[in-house]
Amino acid sequence: MTRNISVVIPAYNESGNLPELAQAIANVFRDISDCTYECLIVNDGSTDDTRSVLNALTAANPCIRPIHMARNSGQSAALIAGMRLAKGDYILTLDADMQNDPRDFPKIIELLDNYDCVCGYRQKRNDNWLRLFTSRVGNLVRRWIVDDGIRDAGCGTKGFRRACVEHFVPFNGVHRFFAAMVRNGGLTVTEIPVMHHPRLHGVSKYGLANRLFWVLYDFFGVAWLRRRYIRIDVEPEPATNEILVEAHIPALEKTVETVEP
Repeated sequence: MTRNISVVIPAYNESGNLPELAQAIANVFRDISDCTYECLIVNDGSTDDTRSVLNALTAANPCIRPIHMARNSGQSAALIAGMRLAKGDYILTLDADMQNDPRDFPKIIELLDNYDCVCGYRQKRNDNWLRLFTSRVGNLVRRWIVDDGIRDAGCGTKGFRRACVEHFVPFNGVHRFFAAMVRNGGLTVTEIPVMHHPRLHGVSKYGLANRLFWVLYDFFGVAWLRRRYIRIDVEPEPATNEILVEAHIPALEKTVETVEP
């Protein structure tokens, strides 16, 4: 069975990383015989030469699908936009900074055959002490308040079945709570260790000033949402309804024929 895969990558001023990342993804899928793929790189209102880089990548590789946000809207908005436009049965995500590694994709795809959502966790992180500290504190507080069972919500390496997307409530910061929303929808989640590399090009878009307060604020908002979340479960209509509809079609056609001149 051939599996159709969509890779969604939010990118803001990451033009220095995109050619190498696109090539690394192509190399991975070249070695997977039972998968086709598309790569949606979502340009989140970049002010560097991301647009021209994406034009060149698209010309060289038809699997690249550039998506351009009308304005800089943040990582969550770029991810949701890419997921909603994705055509694949499975959706894989990566950050554009080359710290995530697409060589983790094969084992994520294999797990998606049995789970709805696969969350990577960075077993050996290559970040400075401040990012490590804030991430550790944030994950501890998140598990205490939200309790989604995930140890590293900030890891960009994730995989989803398409059914997950309808459960993602769009707000700024939702990408940290994908697992919580998948669980709320009654779907299954698992974790795997993934690779993590130091950043070589560009600069991080997150720091203590734009992260700590809003992350804590979001924790309480999502905790409230989980208690108020509505899951829509509708029983399928009986098969007999379809038979009755089909039985009326010939009679309707016969009636139409009798009134024609």
